[in-house]
Amino acid sequence: MHDSQPAGITILGATGSIGVNTLDVVSRYPDRFHVIALTANTDVEAMAVQCERFQPRYAVMADTDAAQRLAKVLRGTAPDVRVLGGKDALVEVAGLPEVDYVMAAIVGAAGLLPSLEAARQGKRVLLANKEALVMSGALFMQAVHDNNAVLLPIDSEHNAILQCMPENYAAGNAPRGVRKIVLTASGGPFRTLPVSKLAGVTPAQACAHPNWEMGRKISVDSATMMNKGLEVIEAGWLFDLPLEKIKVLIHPQSILHSMVEYDDGSVLAQLGNPDMRIPISHALAWPERIDSGADQLDLTAVASLQFENPDKQRFPCLELACHAWQKGGTAPAILNAANEVAVQAFLDQQISFTSIPRIIEQVLEQCTVHDAASLQVILEDDAAARRQTMDCIGSVRMQASS
Repeated sequence: MHDSQPAGITILGATGSIGVNTLDVVSRYPDRFHVIALTANTDVEAMAVQCERFQPRYAVMADTDAAQRLAKVLRGTAPDVRVLGGKDALVEVAGLPEVDYVMAAIVGAAGLLPSLEAARQGKRVLLANKEALVMSGALFMQAVHDNNAVLLPIDSEHNAILQCMPENYAAGNAPRGVRKIVLTASGGPFRTLPVSKLAGVTPAQACAHPNWEMGRKISVDSATMMNKGLEVIEAGWLFDLPLEKIKVLIHPQSILHSMVEYDDGSVLAQLGNPDMRIPISHALAWPERIDSGADQLDLTAVASLQFENPDKQRFPCLELACHAWQKGGTAPAILNAANEVAVQAFLDQQISFTSIPRIIEQVLEQCTVHDAASLQVILEDDAAARRQTMDCIGSVRMQASS
């Protein structure tokens, strides 16, 4: 690609941590990558700075008011950037003919439609949005297959597994000779906190991740280990493996990012500093390797690597995700919707940390699961689960105040 002309890139979620790190890698290789479109939700200030520096053809704000504000700001500093607003514009820039690669880094269900469009248009999809596969795994993988899209995972764990797979392995195919895959988890900020104290933790404490710099929602998901539950579902689709072949291990140092165990007893692992530029650069340059800008790993400084099994009492969200995955149909979409709403309620200090899994469990019991055969059914069940979660949150708050 880079021998003739730079690869055109759309970055969905450009102002988030994945988007910022992607632009950091891209900026090192101007002859290799060209930014076509950047998107964000409401952060006009950060988007304006990115547009001034990278001069994309398009800048999209999912929030239409934010788009109007951005357009005013860019008139003086980046007048050639075309500013678009609304969710349809996100889908539009994911499928532009001049775009070769799409970094899908919008957090939550909002990232589903543009990520799916990138797959349908046969792009190289750099998938950092777990929810696309959690909500619509069968549809998404079918779109990848039918349109010869290239799917490369960006989550450090799934990217690590891809790096440990046999040569020429393509996502979505059952790997040959693999006994199981092992996803590692940091255990988050509450790994050693007494379980009895979890009910009193604050959003600030939950967002203080020991190893990674992440957005607030993902940080809470890491603290509950719902993040890992969603990754188990994602791994099932990415690597065409059943639940019994996917294991989760807590690894507090976040140095060994995941492992693949082969039938012959070999275990291949990918190690590196906890820096998202490593998986991002791997997917951008794949099958080549380029300098990511990350520090080299010094194993003598790390000294030791610890591993332990997750405590089910401490991390009930992990079990909830596995149950939803086994149930199938729209159950994972319902799980995801309930989690998004419950996490936001916790961040808004409406419910306690330990209410998150209890509410998700209630919603999974109360919502009807359908066959996830169409996007319409998935989105309808997602909406129903969100309404049900709000009702549950209301009940929890009434009980707490009475």
